[in-house]
Amino acid sequence: MNFWRYIKNDYVTASAGLAADEIIANRAGSGTSQPTLRLYTYKPCALVGRFQTIENELNLDYCAENKIPVNRRPTGGGAIIMGQEQLGMALAIPGRSDETYARVRERMAQFSKGIISGLSTLGIVVEFRRKNDLEVNGKKIAGLGLHKTASNGLLFHASLLVDLDVSYMLNVLNTPFEKISDKEIATVSERTTTVLREANANLTLDEVRSIILDGYKDAFQIDIKVGDFSISELDELRQLEKDKYMATDWIFQKTNVPDTTGKSVVKTPDGLLDVRIVLAGKMIKAAYIGGDFFTSEHAIADLEQSLRWHSIQEKSLMETLTKVYKKWSGDLANLSMDALLSNIKSAIETAESIARKESANPYGCFVTPGGAHV
Repeated sequence: MNFWRYIKNDYVTASAGLAADEIIANRAGSGTSQPTLRLYTYKPCALVGRFQTIENELNLDYCAENKIPVNRRPTGGGAIIMGQEQLGMALAIPGRSDETYARVRERMAQFSKGIISGLSTLGIVVEFRRKNDLEVNGKKIAGLGLHKTASNGLLFHASLLVDLDVSYMLNVLNTPFEKISDKEIATVSERTTTVLREANANLTLDEVRSIILDGYKDAFQIDIKVGDFSISELDELRQLEKDKYMATDWIFQKTNVPDTTGKSVVKTPDGLLDVRIVLAGKMIKAAYIGGDFFTSEHAIADLEQSLRWHSIQEKSLMETLTKVYKKWSGDLANLSMDALLSNIKSAIETAESIARKESANPYGCFVTPGGAHV
């Protein structure tokens, strides 16, 4: 069957929307479901990328106070807000048998052609830029993400800014600003844009959605037929939502962080790299590798596992990283081994410094030398 299925949804919850995308990608990869383009809106929510630390990316106090659900995508990339002013896109298709994350930028550029084609009919010239952005004259109008499932399905995510409340976004996301003032709002507004601003027209979100749908038909020269989830897909969706996307273990996942943890965060050409190392003496007890880069979660899991109870000696670390990178050469192509090694060493140095200070001061943060609790 040489056509794609089109599913339109509105006002979906974060957990249900993410579960739906993963299910159709899994099934597209195994051939049990038709390749699917899904264009939808979320109930207001905030989503972080697969490898991000949620506490670092979102203002969780603000989200709780304003009843804004938070969740974690299976795709990489950065934190975003979603709601009735942002059009969510999910394209689920079978991947190639030799599909790796080495081609992630190429694939995202390919899959975003439908957006570029659709917006061009409004006179908006969109370019694929940087690591995973669509831009108009240097201003971001959409963020992109990609995930490869265990069944070899590909899930392409995009969030298109049809409109945007910048003040709201800055309150939800953790930013370097001490307070959200008119100046900060203006600064961010200069770096982002929206469909409504660029089209200079009073379009509804539904009209934009139709334009994007036509853009995919034109860009891929494919027949796209209106459809819906099957009963079996809905059953799988609800189960996955319950087991994964409503589970705090998925949403707030992180390593156990004792006091002797060193952290190193740097911006690399491939994205933000956030490394935490837990030391037990001269051994690495645990390692956490996060950030907004794009790679395989299986490769990251292998790296983290390979570093457990590992010597902190640089030569030994280099040998281990070389073996893992050789094993996952395609999937780790967008994560520099040199940058990772440098970050690991920096995190180790920080952890050792903390350990030295604690050995010099045997009192914990809850007990004073006089024995009184504080």
